[in-house]
Amino acid sequence: MTQEESVRELVAAPEAAGERLDKWLAGQLDDLSRSRIQALIREGAVTSGTRALLDPNEPVLCGATYRLMLPPRVKEAEPVGQTIALDIVHEDEHVIVLDKPAGLVVHPGAGNVSGTLVNALIAHCGESLSEIGGADRKGIVHRLDKDTSGLLVVAKTDIAHQGLSEQFAAHGHDGRLHRSYLALAWGVPDRGRGRIEADLARSTQNRLKFAVVPPGEGRHAVTHFEVEQVFDAEKGPGLVSLLRLVLETGRTHQIRVHMAHIRHPILGDPVYGSSFKASARKLDAASRAALKRLGRQALHAAELSFEHPVSGELLSFTSPLPDDMAELIACLKAASAE
Repeated sequence: MTQEESVRELVAAPEAAGERLDKWLAGQLDDLSRSRIQALIREGAVTSGTRALLDPNEPVLCGATYRLMLPPRVKEAEPVGQTIALDIVHEDEHVIVLDKPAGLVVHPGAGNVSGTLVNALIAHCGESLSEIGGADRKGIVHRLDKDTSGLLVVAKTDIAHQGLSEQFAAHGHDGRLHRSYLALAWGVPDRGRGRIEADLARSTQNRLKFAVVPPGEGRHAVTHFEVEQVFDAEKGPGLVSLLRLVLETGRTHQIRVHMAHIRHPILGDPVYGSSFKASARKLDAASRAALKRLGRQALHAAELSFEHPVSGELLSFTSPLPDDMAELIACLKAASAE
């Protein structure tokens, strides 16, 4: 292992002028929380020119260059290839589209140094994966939570990585990218379709969780939902709904946090839906058993379309529900029809 010091240099765009320094830096740096940035500022790790900036509340100046020096950190050995089965639905010289099973972590991290999708990709692709995201995130352009299943695109070349990153940064606003998810949620939203807009930030009580925060105090996040089907239960109508969800932004845990925020958390979500465990008692015995076998949040990335970053061709893919979610839905349908 070696020690590595990280330096980030950022130039403030005109629209950033006057914004709080800590808030602006947090918006630019996805891997650092606002509280971590505040601590670094107070430690003198942020400079502009020859001046150390010690006040997190200092206003950002248009066109100014800000330099953030992260302290040395221990760098783990680079991930190695491992033979792990991949469900590949498309592959060419530049991209791979695969159907990720629930339980597979996308890239190495704390507590998951091996057995990840990146380890599988290294074994499958050899040295051809893009390294723009770093050695431990080879080819990774976007992620799915460990226990979320479904479609994911990987970049094999740098040009593909750059092109795909631009599309994901635009979140479909330019018409090139589309992603939709299917989820089972507790209860039924008041409207058949709607838009959830709520800023997200790391929870101050639990750093592993994200939470809705007041406007301007987190990262902007928007989720669109549409009710596909409603399932009744003997002990309560409209107990569960099948939703189709489309992301307008792509924040960590976004769908799970937004659905919990509107009091319709995802079934089986141990982090954001724990307060709804009692709702499972209203299910029939077969549905309760199927939910227990599911053992994860009932969330699946069902549709993915994007413009090929090199050829410009529109590629579209759909993924059927995995067996565990399909079984739960079948049980819910049967109980609802009784």
